[in-house]
Parts: sequence; structure tokens; C-alpha cells
Amino acid sequence: MAGKVLVVDDSEAIRRSVSFILEQEGYSVVLASDGNEGVAQLSEGPFDLILTDVNMPNMDGIELIRQVRADEQHAFTPIVVLTTESQDKKMQEGKDAGATGWIVKPFDAEKLLGVVKKLAG
Repeated sequence: MAGKVLVVDDSEAIRRSVSFILEQEGYSVVLASDGNEGVAQLSEGPFDLILTDVNMPNMDGIELIRQVRADEQHAFTPIVVLTTESQDKKMQEGKDAGATGWIVKPFDAEKLLGVVKKLAG
């Protein structure tokens, strides 16, 4: 079986789309609608990969990454930021927080799957 992926995004359409793409390939997907929910879902881990948006209510993706990195069980879990943000400053902030990579929305299924397969097996 493919790996387990946590998808954190405040857009239900994006969560559904990413979940559909990954589940078609055999991945187990856990969904969260913001950073707070994402942190709460960590107990459902371990995860092979975390995909997160940056701009979300309650807790943004950068803070989510910091909290994931502070959790011993997930300190080395690959985290890919899936966002409309393409500013270098935001990307650097994500990298500094511990993001592994960055995919700019809109993304295509093949690119997403390529990144997921590379990082989550």
C-alpha cells in the first residue's frame, strides 16, 4: 500500500481534489481545514507526507510547519506547501520553518503525484 498523507487546506474543493488524486493511487489521506485541525490530526500519524496551504484562518501553514517540526514523531516528515503564494519572501519563510518543498496552485495531478511519490514512496 502507498503511504499516508495529511492534507491541510481551508478550501474544501482543494482538499477533495487532492484527496481524490492521491486515493486513486492508493494513498491513505487524512484531511484538515486549517492549521489547528492539522495539528490535532497529527495524532492520527505517523504520516509519510504532509501537504499544507499557507493562507488559512486560525493557524496558517507556516505556523503549522513550525508546530509539526517541534513534534518529535513528525520532525523529519516531508512537508510540501501547496499554495497560490509564489513570493520569494513567503517561500523563504516556509523553508525557514522547515518546509521540504513548494507547489504553486493551480497544480496539475501529474506534478502533484510526482512530488508525492518522490517524498512519500
